Amino acid sequence: MKTATLLDGKKLAASLRADIAAQVAELKAKHGITPGLGVILIGADPASVSYVTAKEKACGEAGIHSQSLRVPAETTQDEALALVRRMNADPLIHGILVQLPLPRHIAEEAVINAIAPEKDVDGFTPVNVGRMMIGEDCFLPCTPHGIIQMLISAGVEVSGKHAVVVGRSNIVGKPVAHLLMRKAPGGNATVTVCHTATRDLPSFTRRADILVVAAGRAGTVTGDMVKPGAVVIDVGVNRIPDATKASGFRLVGDVDFDSAAEVASLITPVPGGVGPMTITMLLHNTLQAAQRKKD
Repeated sequence: MKTATLLDGKKLAASLRADIAAQVAELKAKHGITPGLGVILIGADPASVSYVTAKEKACGEAGIHSQSLRVPAETTQDEALALVRRMNADPLIHGILVQLPLPRHIAEEAVINAIAPEKDVDGFTPVNVGRMMIGEDCFLPCTPHGIIQMLISAGVEVSGKHAVVVGRSNIVGKPVAHLLMRKAPGGNATVTVCHTATRDLPSFTRRADILVVAAGRAGTVTGDMVKPGAVVIDVGVNRIPDATKASGFRLVGDVDFDSAAEVASLITPVPGGVGPMTITMLLHNTLQAAQRKKD
């Protein structure tokens, strides 16, 4: 029997996007500035194409100008860097997103580092990561920032709690651990980070008041690994075969939802949990980048 309350990312995202759209309209009316997001998609990975399409749709709904450069997987690294430099120089583009992963022959680090920090709305460049680490104003990474906003909106008391993060990626694991420990709203927790070399993972997850799972593997955490009453944030998106679906698959997270929902107090669904918040915070950062141009 499921007892956990759902953390509805879709509902929260809709509310935040309405506010963003209102701020975009105000920026246009008062200052003649239309926030612009430039997206670079190299190749035709189905998941990446789906993400970019969703971002374009969200931009349109918020009144944000969206410009996508979709190029073949054979695009060279020099050509990719040229695309970034082109968007860096475009005054109509306030934020730049390079859709990851990139083809193997292109170094992600080189392409990300080429993005002008003031247009790095993903919060991935060393400048923004460094600013985040020392508490300076910066663009926060979208998925971690979305997670913090979900906790705040749900009234979860994070300060003084034990948060366990499963996963140490540069995109989610590391930055969300930092945001959870920083002395700010939605933070001030004691944080443990677990990863592939962690011995006896359940011994750590069972002590978590707040459990964030971003391992990239379905079924990483099951209900018997969750502390009763814990808040569970599932970042994973995995496709598993399902003959009952027209697509032939269904989406699941890194947490076994059914068993975890019997133990947790709050839990995010997949889909409909963290995902919508990621795109919402991208819109937030793009708006923020454009607002700085009016000063």
